[in-house]
Amino acid sequence: MFGFFKSRKSESPAPDTVEPASTPAVPASVSIATSEPAPAPEESSRPSWAQRLKQGLSRTREAFTGQIAGLFGVGAKIDEDLFEELETVLLTADVGVEATQHLIERLRGRVRKERLTEAEQLKAALKSELTDLLTPLEKPLDTGSAKPFVIMLAGVNGAGKTTTIGKLARRFQLDGKRVLLAAGDTFRAAAREQLAEWGARNNVEVIASQAGDPAAVIFDAIQSAKARGIDIVLADTAGRLPTQLNLMEEIRKVRRVIQKADASAPHEVLLVLDANIGQNALTQVKAFDEALGLTGLVMTKLDGTAKGGVIAALAKRQPVPVRYIGVGEGLEDLQPFRAAEFVDALFS
Repeated sequence: MFGFFKSRKSESPAPDTVEPASTPAVPASVSIATSEPAPAPEESSRPSWAQRLKQGLSRTREAFTGQIAGLFGVGAKIDEDLFEELETVLLTADVGVEATQHLIERLRGRVRKERLTEAEQLKAALKSELTDLLTPLEKPLDTGSAKPFVIMLAGVNGAGKTTTIGKLARRFQLDGKRVLLAAGDTFRAAAREQLAEWGARNNVEVIASQAGDPAAVIFDAIQSAKARGIDIVLADTAGRLPTQLNLMEEIRKVRRVIQKADASAPHEVLLVLDANIGQNALTQVKAFDEALGLTGLVMTKLDGTAKGGVIAALAKRQPVPVRYIGVGEGLEDLQPFRAAEFVDALFS
């Protein structure tokens, strides 16, 4: 049935002095539970992902296309007033200044080139241009390049990082992967307990320490994963604000120690973003990218905000791939980002 969670005080050396083991022996400080593949989800009448995405983006759609609908009414013509009103709508929907200017310029060009005159034609052109803007962010995560494939997750407190780890573990298990969780958030006891609960729900091993250095915990987890043939290690880290310079330096140290456990790791560095923060996402992405070298983003809580348009702002200013988006609390409510699917949900 369920896997179980154990913890011991980490005996690993200090992170800056730790050396990789010559053989992938299991560190004495680590206790592992044997996991079994996750059971297949039961069939249900639950709405499809496309339906859940449409429902989850309802607030953003109301702020975005809800206002646009009034501009593109039947018989409305394309003129300068229309462009000015459209610019205002895009800005209020958190699309951002750069992305808004880009979209307006592209639309003006299409009006001239294609000789568009009707507002309804401009609406179709906007949908096309928005899809083109977001498509470069659509880069599915490939975990097959290393074993174990080490994924380091970062983010501020409350972004949904630990919950995202649990959902990712489930996804990977359903793909036939063996997964191990590293409870690198040693700052909050509640974070370890929450990760342990996700481990139990998914029947996944969890490596933790009641106290000690987060880097040492993750180092142990990677060594254990090598010894046991684990496919994917999901490494949690403590939440921190990008303005907390001492904590940002600490997470850099965690990354350095991961590289001592595996010179090619971490193979993916994901920043988990709460969609409710709107334009502040740009600041977070910039700061964490400078500290860690981000390879992907996870945008959570899109169902609770009207600020989903910030993805367009990210595409223009901070084009880090959006690996996954989340629109609910269920295990299946975290899915790969697909630009056309996302835009369809906004306009439908």
